Amino acid sequence: MRLHSLEVTAFGPYRDHQVVDFDQLGADGLFLLHGDTGAGKTTLLDAIAFALYGAVPGARNDAKRLRCDTAADEVGTSVVLELTIQGQRLRLERSPEYQRPKKRGEGCTTQQAKASLTWIGGTPDAQPPEGLTRIDEVGRTVQRLLGMSVEQFFQVVMLPQGEFAKFLRADTGEREKLLERLFGTERFGQVESWFIDRRRERRREVEAQSQQVRELNARISQVSGAPQTSEVGDENWLEDIEKQALRDLESTGAEHARLRRERDQAEAALTERRELAEKVRRVRQANATLAEIDAKQAEHDAWRAERAAAARAVPVITSRRAADRAEQERDRAHAEVTTWADRCEVDPATPLGELRTRAGAERERAGALAQLIPEAQQQESDQRTLAELTAAITADEEREAELVAQRDGLPDRITEVRERVDEAKHAGVRLETVRARGTEVTALLTTAREIPAAQRELESARTRAQQAVDAHQQARDRLQDLRSRRLAGMAAELATRLADGEPCPVCGSAEHPSPKRPVDDQVRAEDEEAAQTTEQRAQTERERATTAAQQAEQRIAHLRERLGEHTEPELADELEQLRAEQNRLSETAADLARRETELTKLESATDELGEQISALRTRIAASRSENSALAKAIEEREARLRDGRGDFDSIAGRRAHLLDVADRLERLIAARTARDDAEQRLAEARVALAEAATAADFANVDEALAAERDEQRLAELDESLAEVDRRAAGARDALASAELFGVDTDTEVALERASEAATVAREAAERAAALAHRSEQRHAELVDLGGRLRSAWAQLGPAMTEHAELEALADVVNGRGQNARKMSLRAYVLAARLEEVAVAATRRLQRMSDGRYSFVHSDAAGARGTRGGLGLDVLDDYSGKVRPAKTLSGGESFLASLSLALGLADVVAAETGGALLDTLFIDEGFGTLDADALDLVMDTLDELRAGGRVVGLVSHVEEMRQRIAVRLRVRKSRHGSSLELSGTG
Repeated sequence: MRLHSLEVTAFGPYRDHQVVDFDQLGADGLFLLHGDTGAGKTTLLDAIAFALYGAVPGARNDAKRLRCDTAADEVGTSVVLELTIQGQRLRLERSPEYQRPKKRGEGCTTQQAKASLTWIGGTPDAQPPEGLTRIDEVGRTVQRLLGMSVEQFFQVVMLPQGEFAKFLRADTGEREKLLERLFGTERFGQVESWFIDRRRERRREVEAQSQQVRELNARISQVSGAPQTSEVGDENWLEDIEKQALRDLESTGAEHARLRRERDQAEAALTERRELAEKVRRVRQANATLAEIDAKQAEHDAWRAERAAAARAVPVITSRRAADRAEQERDRAHAEVTTWADRCEVDPATPLGELRTRAGAERERAGALAQLIPEAQQQESDQRTLAELTAAITADEEREAELVAQRDGLPDRITEVRERVDEAKHAGVRLETVRARGTEVTALLTTAREIPAAQRELESARTRAQQAVDAHQQARDRLQDLRSRRLAGMAAELATRLADGEPCPVCGSAEHPSPKRPVDDQVRAEDEEAAQTTEQRAQTERERATTAAQQAEQRIAHLRERLGEHTEPELADELEQLRAEQNRLSETAADLARRETELTKLESATDELGEQISALRTRIAASRSENSALAKAIEEREARLRDGRGDFDSIAGRRAHLLDVADRLERLIAARTARDDAEQRLAEARVALAEAATAADFANVDEALAAERDEQRLAELDESLAEVDRRAAGARDALASAELFGVDTDTEVALERASEAATVAREAAERAAALAHRSEQRHAELVDLGGRLRSAWAQLGPAMTEHAELEALADVVNGRGQNARKMSLRAYVLAARLEEVAVAATRRLQRMSDGRYSFVHSDAAGARGTRGGLGLDVLDDYSGKVRPAKTLSGGESFLASLSLALGLADVVAAETGGALLDTLFIDEGFGTLDADALDLVMDTLDELRAGGRVVGLVSHVEEMRQRIAVRLRVRKSRHGSSLELSGTG
C-alpha cells in the first residue's frame, strides 16, 4: 500500500480545504509531520484511517466528533485519499455523519454519512466500472485489498502515540486480547470451547447412564426385597436375586396346581347337585301346571264357543255392510236429483222426455251463435288497437312540444354552463394562492402556539441556572474552607507519616523531637479532592444551565421576530376562513371536467333535437291516418254484432249461457236415472242379508250381529287358548322325557353344603393363582431388569473411561490439569506468534539500544497458578540479567515499544498475507530520547526506507526536524521533506 495524496475539508481542526501530497513528501522514503501541540498532526493520520475504514484510532472514534466546529455551515465535511493497493490505484472519498443547520427554518438536521470508491487507470475484474457508493461495499473492498482488519491496520501501519507502549507493559490478559485481534486466533478458542462443550455433553451422558444404573438397581431391590449393591457389575448379587425368584416361582406354581385340582372336584360335585335339584324342580312345576289347567277347563270352553260364534257371524256382517252402502247410495241419489231440479228451476217429477227435448233446443240456439264469435274477437282487438293509436298520438304530440321547448331554451342554457366552466377555471387559479397563504398562516400559527411553551421553558431554564449558580458558589465556598483548614493542619498531616530513624520529607532530619499533633476535625487530602470534584461538577452544571437559559432566550426572541404583529386568535380565524375557501375552491375546480363535458353536449344538442322533432312529426301523421281507417271499420262491424248479443254483453256470453242451461238439464236427467238404480240395489241387499243370517245358523240378523267381535278381542282369545295348549303340551312332554324319568318330587337335595365347599375350594385356588401370578410377574420383571442392568453396566464402563480421557484432554487444551505451563491452546498459538514478534523486535531493539537490550519471551506459568505463555521481558546485556519491561526508563521504553511495534507489524503483515505495506506512520514519543538514542532510531528508520518503505514521523520536537533534514541532505544531497502544521481550527 502506497499513499499518493490526501484532501481534507472541515475535518478536525481544518476548517478549510487542505491537500497533502505524499508522493512529494515521501520521495526520499522519510518525512516529518511537524507542528506545535494541537496543530493537527494526528488529525492527518485520523483522516487516512477514516478514508480507508470509516473509523479513527483510539478513544477519538467513540466521540463521533470529526467535523470542524468552526467550519462554515455551507462547507461540507469530507476526506479524499488517493492510494495504490496491490498495483491498483483508487480514490476513496468519505463524509462522516454530523449535524448541520436546516436550510429552511431553525434547528439542525442530520447529514448522513457517505462513502465512494473510484478506480483509476482500469477497473479490476468483477467490479463495476462506475465504482462503489455503498458504505458497506466500500469497507469490504478496502479490507479485502489490504488483507487486514481495522484493528490490525492501526497496530501495523499507524503506530499512535502511547498506544504501542501499552502492549509492552500489559499483563498477560491484556496482551492476549490484543494478539487475538491481530492474529485472528478465534478458531483456536472455538476448539477450546468445542472440548468444553463436548466434555459437558459427555458428563451429562455419563450422569444419565449412572442415574439409569441407580434406578435399575433400586427397582431390582424394590421388586426382590434384597438390599441394593453399590458396585458396578456385581453379577453375584444379581444372580442370587434371580435364583431366589425362580425358586419362588416353582413353589407357588406347584401349590396352585394342587389347589386347582381340589377346586375342580368341588365344582364337579356342586354341578351334580344342581342338576338333580333342577330335575326335581321341573317335575314339580309340570304337575302344578296340569292341575291348574284342569281347574279352569269351563272358562277355556267358553272362550272356544265365543271364538266359533264370531267366526260364523262374519258372512252376515259382510252382507249388512253391503246393505248399508246401498242405502247410503240411494240417499245421495235423491239429494242429487233435488239439487239439479232446483238449478234447472223445474219440478223433480217432470217426465224425462220433456227434459231431453228442452236441452236439445238450447244447444241448437248456441250453435247458431258460434259463427259470430270470430267477428266479436276481431272487434275487441281493433278497439284495443284504436285506443293504443290514440294514446301514442297524444304522447308523440306532447314529446314534440317538449323537444321544441328544449330547442328554444338551448342558447340560454349554453351561456349558463359556459359561465360555470369559467368559474371552475378561475377557482383552480385562485386555489394555489389560497393554499400558499394557508401554509404561511399555519406556520405563523404554529410559531404563536410555541411561544407559551418556550416562555415556560425560559422561566424554568432561568430558575435552573440560578440554582446552579447558587450550588456552584456553595461548592466553591466549601472547597476554599476545606483548603484553608487543611493548610492549617498540614503539619499534623505530615507528622502522621514520620517514623523513627527515617528522614523527614521536609527537612531531612532523622530525629523528630516535637511532631505536630492532629487538630480536631482534621481535613484529609481525600476530603479536599472530593470537594474539588464536587466544585468542578457544580461549575460544569452552572455553565450548562447558563447556556441553556441563553438558548431559551434566543429561541423565544426568534419566535417573536417570526410572528411579528400577528396574534394567535387572528391567525386561527384567518386559517379557518382560508380552509373553508380552499374546500369550496377545491370542489369547484374538481367539477371543471364535468362542466366542460356538459357544455360540449349542449353545443352538439341543437342538431340532434331538430332531427328528433322531424322524425316525430312524420310518425304522428302516419298514426292519425291509421286511426281514421280503423275507427270506420269498427263502426260497420258493431251493427251486425248488436243483434247477436241480445241482452248479454257479448256473443260469447250469450252462447255460454245457452250451453250452461242445456248442461244443467242433462245433469238432472242423469241424476234421475242414478236414483232409480240405487233403489233397486238397496232392495236386493236387504234380501241377501236375511239369507246370510239363516245360513250361519242364527235365529235372526240381530243375533248374528251380537256375535260380532273386534280384532283385538279375537286376538286375545286366540292367544289365551294357544297359551293354554302350549303349557299343557310342555308339561306332558317334560314328564314323558327320559331325562326326568323316575325323578321323585319328594327327593331332598343338599345343595347348600356342596355350594359352600365349592366356594372354599375356589377361593383357595384363586389365592394360590394370585401368588403364582405375582411370582411369575416378579420373576419376569427381575429377568427384564437384570438384562437391562447388565446392558447399562456394559455401556457405563466405556462411557466413564471415555469421559475421563475427554475431561483430561479438555483440561490440557484449556490450560488446566496435567498442563504444567497452564497454557491453553489459544495461548499456546499466541505464544508462538509472540515469540516470532520478540525475535523480529529484538533485531531492531539491539540496534537502537547499541546492543544492550534484547526481548525475552517466557512461556512459564504466572504467579499463583495463573496462565502463562505470554510473558515478555528484556535481557540487559550490561548486567546479563532478565528484568521486567516496566523497569525501563522513559527513553528506553520508547525504543523497546517502537522495536516491538515494528516487529509486530512485520509478523502481522506476514501472517495476514495482505498487501505489501509500503507506508508506515509513527506518532510522537521521540522527545524522550537523548541525542545518541535518537541517532540509533534514525538508523533503524533508514533501514526501513532503504527496504522500499515510506516512513512518516509525527513529532513536535524541533531536533527531529533538523535531524531528518540533515540525514536527507547526506543521502543523495536532496532537500529534506517535511510538512509544517499549525492549528487552523
